[in-house]
Amino acid sequence: MRLTIVDDSTLFREGLVRVARDLGFEIVGQAGDAQSLVDLIRADPPDVAVLDIRMPPTFTTEGLVAAREMRSAFPSLGVLVLSQYVDTHHVMELIASGGGIGYLLKDHVGDISEFGDAVRRIAAGGSVIDPDVVAELVARRRHRDVIEELTEREQEVLHLMAQGRTNSAIGSRLHLSSKTVEAHIRNIFMKLQLEPAEGDHRRVLAVLTYLRA
Repeated sequence: MRLTIVDDSTLFREGLVRVARDLGFEIVGQAGDAQSLVDLIRADPPDVAVLDIRMPPTFTTEGLVAAREMRSAFPSLGVLVLSQYVDTHHVMELIASGGGIGYLLKDHVGDISEFGDAVRRIAAGGSVIDPDVVAELVARRRHRDVIEELTEREQEVLHLMAQGRTNSAIGSRLHLSSKTVEAHIRNIFMKLQLEPAEGDHRRVLAVLTYLRA
């Protein structure tokens, strides 16, 4: 199986190349930036490209952009992203591009056999997502589902709470009495299952749930 490995950290990249070769993979290219990734794949398409999302020059989404471009040019290309961050937005973008996709956290690549298995599964058209990323995606979905249980008015109230507005300010904005605002907030707490507890600030917890959703 043929791999191209691209990461701006020379130490990490060389270590990964050595591990991949020990596992029996052929390294057909390696580099430290996204443009080199594009050039290498166009010159000699591998079975799987292993890359980081954040690479020079801006260290934002260069790797992701390059991966999308190469997947468009070579639909059978497998892509394994190794990242330091749990970035669910980028994960969803990758998953939307079809099979042959993987997203693992660099801290979890210590198990050599698991890395090899992940590469092989991706080359075969499967998907491999880091357990921590899956947990975050599930949590985000749960938060969205809970927020969707709120009425439209309750969501408006919670939106204004997230802006830091007081009950009186919320009432003025939505033309509601203080008692009505308080009733909406009690309903929000109840639906978000935020029971009174010592040391907890339910208003803050409600806003955090809203922002995560």
